[in-house]
Amino acid sequence: MSPAGFRKSALVALMLGTAAIAGCSPIESTHGYVPVDEAVAAIQAGKDNRDSILQALGEPSVRSFNGDGSWYYISYRTETLGFFARKVVERQIIAIVFDNAARVARIDRYGLEDGRVIDLNTRETVSGGRKLTFFQQLLGNVGNFSAESFI
Repeated sequence: MSPAGFRKSALVALMLGTAAIAGCSPIESTHGYVPVDEAVAAIQAGKDNRDSILQALGEPSVRSFNGDGSWYYISYRTETLGFFARKVVERQIIAIVFDNAARVARIDRYGLEDGRVIDLNTRETVSGGRKLTFFQQLLGNVGNFSAESFI
């Protein structure tokens, strides 16, 4: 191989190697909102109510579904590596539980290690149609055609 051909091959190998390494770098994204620790530390159980929490921390990410009046501030960080599926690498949840008088009863903190990952947005549309196996799809139309349909 000539020196010029060797240089071209080395340049192409270097470019392909750089593209491969760049394609494998993780893509990180952060979603949600969790208030800063100082703002949460300023909340006093038994004194603060829903209005003061709303003023201090802002609107919660989720309000409780079961009617106990809890508010949840949720934030999570995901990482995607190449063509692999997205993975949650960090999660913070601050749960503010209220008593019957709408005052703060307690503040709980949860992280990724406290539970399993529940993906609320799967980015998939569920259709109401039948789910067919590969062979049902392959052989499903055998015998459904007539000669007239091809004319």
